[in-house]
Formats: sequence, C-alpha cells, structure tokens
Amino acid sequence: MQPLPVNEIFYSLQGEGGQMGRAMLFVRLSGCNLTCDYCDTDFAGHQLMTASEILAQLGSYPCRDILWTGGEPTLALREEHIAFFHEHGYRQSIETNGTRPMPQGLDYVTCSPKPEAISGLRERFVDNYPDGIDEVRWPLQLGAPLPPPIEQLAEARRYYVSPVEETGVEMSAVVARCMDFVLAHPEWRLSVQLHKLLGFR
Repeated sequence: MQPLPVNEIFYSLQGEGGQMGRAMLFVRLSGCNLTCDYCDTDFAGHQLMTASEILAQLGSYPCRDILWTGGEPTLALREEHIAFFHEHGYRQSIETNGTRPMPQGLDYVTCSPKPEAISGLRERFVDNYPDGIDEVRWPLQLGAPLPPPIEQLAEARRYYVSPVEETGVEMSAVVARCMDFVLAHPEWRLSVQLHKLLGFR
C-alpha cells in the first residue's frame, strides 16, 4: 500500500453541505490537477505517511469519521486505503472535483465539480457508485458560470450551490446570486461555508 501525501490532519466540524455540523477527522491530501483561484489549500509541503502512521495519529481523537479532502484526494487515495480504515472501524467521506475515476467503498461522496470536469462527469461515477453519490456541491462566485442542468452532473441525492469568497466582492452579492439560483431551481439547496462565517476550521 502506497504512502499518502498528507498536507495536514485536524479534527473539527464539517462546515458545509449535507454533513454540516458533524464531527470529522479531516485528512487533507496534497496535490491537485486543477488550479482554482479560490482554493484554500497550501500545496507547498506535505509529509508522506503510511496508512498505519495516519491511523496512529487519528487514534488520539474520539471520532471515527474521516473526511478525505485536498487538493484532489483521488490522485493518491486507493481502495486498499479505504479498506484499511474500514477494517479499523472508520466511516469515510470524500470531497472530489470529479475529474478522475472514484475508488469504491466510500461511505459518503461529495463532488464539487468545476467547469473543466463537466464533460463525462456522470459516467465517471456510474461504475463504482451506480446508485448515485450523496451530494454535488457547486462553488459559485459572482462572475462564475451557474451550474449546468442536473442531467450533466453526477447523479446525487442532494444538489447544493455554495457561495465562495471573492476578492473585492461583497459576500452578500454572491449569496444573493446563489439564492436567486435556488429560487429559480428549487431542486437545488443553498450551502453556506459555516466554518468561515463562524471562524472555525
């Protein structure tokens, strides 16, 4: 089993989406195949850690809920890693940009697609998650494209639009754009980044 490029591990609450407010062990993996200007991850450094080393660090917390995030975790995360942590009693979620095939076995899948990922997005999830994923969360800035029709996205149980901070733009204007979109497309829901509003990680 290959070691994983760990950017950081921390314990907090999930701040957005369908698992908002849930205690989570965040394992942030370094590296991404996209360059989103609003990304909040510093990819400059990481530590290669074996699954056993990660497990030992996670063991100091009372939680058994891992959130694999990044960056783009599917660049490094494999089914054998997922199986290893399942064997040790951990439920596992992932946040992915949807550009790459997904490993099987995850308990909760969030796809946060970018325009570069739309082509073939639904098909990339079908083989390993034929019943659909848990949520699609579309990050939206004031001047960015609105989400495409749901039929072009991964099949999911919930669809969220999430306002994203933008330099020089009032957040209220971004939120208003998201609200207008949800009011016009009620199959979507609004997801705010609670951790940024309340100032926790």
